[in-house]
Amino acid sequence: SMPARETEFGLVLNERKNVFATDAFKEGWFEMQDGASQQVAKILGAQPGERVIDACAGAGGKTLAIGAMMKNKGRLLSLDVEERKLQELRKRVARSGIDTSEARLIDSQKVVKRLEGSADRVLLDVPCTGVGVLRRNPDKKWKLKPQDLENLMKIQAEILDAYSLMAKPGGIVVYATCSCLPQENRAQIDAFLKRTDQFELVSDRDFEPGENGYDGFYAATLKRKQ
Repeated sequence: SMPARETEFGLVLNERKNVFATDAFKEGWFEMQDGASQQVAKILGAQPGERVIDACAGAGGKTLAIGAMMKNKGRLLSLDVEERKLQELRKRVARSGIDTSEARLIDSQKVVKRLEGSADRVLLDVPCTGVGVLRRNPDKKWKLKPQDLENLMKIQAEILDAYSLMAKPGGIVVYATCSCLPQENRAQIDAFLKRTDQFELVSDRDFEPGENGYDGFYAATLKRKQ
């Protein structure tokens, strides 16, 4: 295997194999994921000892990459609105040996409200159309409807408004999608910055599908003003 480009810990296998049958996988030495997840974790830049929230954690791919960067020091809180995804996340985290992580269900907005101003870094890997992963899931394009984009943009804006406030003053929020559509990406960030005076844009970048051989995605780094 060889190092995966633009990642902290990624490796690319030289040949296809059923790696899930290996003892190394069962003992938690590695996980299989697209390099985009690793790149997003690198952009978030979590440091050992920090308090970090993965706010749309799903089954935990990015939680695992963030946990590796934190070297098991600090506090990593993984949130999601679906319990079944968090159950899978807990299994993967336990196998990987990350013991600074906690998974918590967002069963009401109070969960988010209580965490306001508590994190050094917050990752918002928001629900999106997923057009950046069409090379892996080409059938997805037949399932997308125009109203899907509208609904998702509304959810993205709501997440940005409410979840970003979990960052403490001076803290970092990374907004990420696996989409290449400007409506879900820079336009969403520009609209957010018009609605709030609490944040400033540090940087953003579009990653085209196939760049480095990974999925397409977008990531914007925002800083909460002091």
